[in-house]
Amino acid sequence: MKKKYPNVELTIEKIAAEGRGIAKHDGLIYFVEKAIPGDVVDTKIKKKKKDYAIAQINKYVKKSDDRIESVCTHFGTCGGCYWQNVAYEKQLAFKQQIVVEVLKKIGRAEIENTLPILGANPTFYYRNKMEYTFSDRAWLTDEQIQSEESFDRRALGFHVAGSFASVLHIDACFLQHKTADEIRNSIFQFALQNDFSFCNLKTNEGFLRNLIIRNTKTNEWMVTVCFAAHQQENIQQMMQHILNNFPFITSLNYIINTKNNDTIFDQEVINFNGRPFIIEQLKNIQYKISTKSFFQTNSYQAENLYDVVVQFAQLKHTDIVYDLYCGTGSIALYLANQCKQVIGIEQIEDAIVDATENASLNKIDNATFYVGTVEKILDEHFLEQHPKADVVILDPPRAGLHEKVIETLLVALPKKIVYVSCNPATQARDIQLLNTAYKNVQAQAVDMFPHTYHIENVILLELME
Repeated sequence: MKKKYPNVELTIEKIAAEGRGIAKHDGLIYFVEKAIPGDVVDTKIKKKKKDYAIAQINKYVKKSDDRIESVCTHFGTCGGCYWQNVAYEKQLAFKQQIVVEVLKKIGRAEIENTLPILGANPTFYYRNKMEYTFSDRAWLTDEQIQSEESFDRRALGFHVAGSFASVLHIDACFLQHKTADEIRNSIFQFALQNDFSFCNLKTNEGFLRNLIIRNTKTNEWMVTVCFAAHQQENIQQMMQHILNNFPFITSLNYIINTKNNDTIFDQEVINFNGRPFIIEQLKNIQYKISTKSFFQTNSYQAENLYDVVVQFAQLKHTDIVYDLYCGTGSIALYLANQCKQVIGIEQIEDAIVDATENASLNKIDNATFYVGTVEKILDEHFLEQHPKADVVILDPPRAGLHEKVIETLLVALPKKIVYVSCNPATQARDIQLLNTAYKNVQAQAVDMFPHTYHIENVILLELME
């Protein structure tokens, strides 16, 4: 039987990783979900260990002066925005604090020059990709449940945290341009008018499954509808409705996915109208983006992030650059005209296809890309067969660098390493291992996702003499 603990009133003092508030009480450190410094909260203990506990807010005794009113009616139920009710300048301060403390505690890192976090502009309507789920099990509020009324449970929106089968219906979202709301709501209403069935996420039965909407700074739009059944007449009706009402869509596509999961990387994308891709532009580089392509979901900040990489790297036209975990080659292509050669490695084959096509699109002939995991491709044989790297760009997944990659870097010993990370904790762990040969020269956090606790951090490492 799960042990029950009495509620505890806590005063939140600091912010920890993943946006949890920190409080101290009776010799224990408490991590409190969704709490910020200045909050005084009555909390329910979820887990208790010898020297720490994890708690959730039961009620506010006093709210922090840094709290503001959220703009979205879905905030609090939808998990997309964690800090929408916190002043943006405070969000930036929290993120800067998280990065500095994680580097110090985990990486024991002394950074010669820690630059202020680079804030986002805009802070709303900044995402270039959103994915929505059709469900026949709409999330109901406590008030709706207690009313005992019957509701049409069809919904088009986001999964509710902790309840995979339920979807919160979304009327308006402040993360992507308002045009996305118009497209999504029109599709939803057309589905209701024609009594199309929505998927049951447990049984996988139903017709409508997912909706993906992408856009670019250059105002190109891509819409991809995922159906769960081969109902060609209904598919044609839906796709024609979208085309008739939104003729400006650059790329209109659909997928028929009858599997038990929503992944589309093994599915055929059928182009219904327009091009099978859209084009984004960062500075003078164009990127061709298809339905399956990975691309930074904040184009505005992606440009700023890549500028930080370029600034840290201080490339010369004679430099050889390795871009490890290069994805679709977005960073490699961004800096290709500033170096002699760039070599990218990425394990996802479709991403390398995109990288190669984008190199051709931009007439870049000094970029070469290899498919495979970095730890397997980057070995002694690879180093012997390729020119020595002067600069290495690292942008690994959240898990950070494989230990073999660190070992190889300590053999290759490039003059500079520019490490881009979406997880400061694993970044801190890795730079500690690299500090046997490298010093930490500069660091700068970049806020790619306002109103969330997610952070990108860039660190420049230089080889010690």
